[in-house]
Amino acid sequence: MIPIPYALDALNFLSADVRNLFGPFVNVFLVTGRHWSQTDVGLATTASGLLGIALQTPIGAAIDVTRAKRGVICLTMAAMALSGVIIFAAPTFWPLAIALSILAVAGDAFVPAVSALTLGLVTKDKLARRLGRNSAFDHGGNIAIALLAGAIGYAFSQRAVFLMVPVFAALTSAAVLAIPADAINQDRARDLTSDGEAKGAAAGYRVLFQTRPLVIFAVCAMLFHFANAPLLPLVGQKLALEFPKEATAMMSFCMVAAQGVMLPIAILVGRNADSWGRRPIFLIAFAVLPIRAALYILSDNAFWLIGVQLLDGVGAGIYQALTPLVIADIMRGTGRFNLAQGAVATTQGIGASISAVAAGVVVDHFGYSASFLSLGAAAAVALLVFFGFMPETRDADPPERRSAAAALEGAPGE
Repeated sequence: MIPIPYALDALNFLSADVRNLFGPFVNVFLVTGRHWSQTDVGLATTASGLLGIALQTPIGAAIDVTRAKRGVICLTMAAMALSGVIIFAAPTFWPLAIALSILAVAGDAFVPAVSALTLGLVTKDKLARRLGRNSAFDHGGNIAIALLAGAIGYAFSQRAVFLMVPVFAALTSAAVLAIPADAINQDRARDLTSDGEAKGAAAGYRVLFQTRPLVIFAVCAMLFHFANAPLLPLVGQKLALEFPKEATAMMSFCMVAAQGVMLPIAILVGRNADSWGRRPIFLIAFAVLPIRAALYILSDNAFWLIGVQLLDGVGAGIYQALTPLVIADIMRGTGRFNLAQGAVATTQGIGASISAVAAGVVVDHFGYSASFLSLGAAAAVALLVFFGFMPETRDADPPERRSAAAALEGAPGE
């Protein structure tokens, strides 16, 4: 029997392949391998993104209710494996649109399910370190998979990369099934406990709108992803147009450069989030984003572009490690952790989907530099909103939130 901490490590490490061979790799493949325009790529990815946006919050609510957290993860792995096979076998518009739609729905369930699983396995005093460790192993998996994908893409073809997905989906499913079902505290997995004790029934769904820090954080998440989501695909496309044969390898180098920074950042965040607080660390992530976008326009040199991509490791590394922790802070005692995760993911999806089309249109009509400057301006707005309105959540008082939730009696529950 694999110890639970190591099974969680394996889950996060192996799933990096299944989730992250899409997105940037698909964009590069379509632009260089299938000769799609930037606008067409943006439309295809936006169509799937809109489906994901529509389902993220309901899926989060369902994960709160279900006790089959492990089964949800296995189901998402099967769906993502199917998407990889479709992209390899039939990379035309409609099959690709179906594959990306399947991926969007599966991704909606996977990320909150892993966070819920983690929350149900560790106590509050260990949560920050465990989430940081989750992120670190996820980034380590990204590095390993990016290098392997780059080698396979260079040696065989960009399409061959997507055949890796079913293999790692099976390995990820085996890792999660190594965690005993009875080891998961189902109340804690939905944030219905405070100091180890369940505090009554879950709050009604209106708690999403009544909890001001959550609303502010959701807006910040939307702005952050609007600015951040297109940056890596755009850089990958620039490199691919310059070096078409090395397109997949170049994208892998970009990913490795960022992930190599994210790994120690995740560990640092996990170890210090309780002592430093969440807000000052998050401000670093928001401050780095406009700087990174502006630096891309200074040179088209491949080494410069990959070097600037290192900054993504700081911003995105902090964001990924801290987001579930902040949501757990805000929602503690409400029993609506996964619902809130879905709601925040919905706003993220809105920002990312809109920016995918917007960035593609700007590139087609005005060039890459104009697109990077526009995204940098959006990132500056995100920084100002977070600095001006987002409170510290580390010491938020769960009894007050439970009292507020109790006032919402009559709101729909399960």
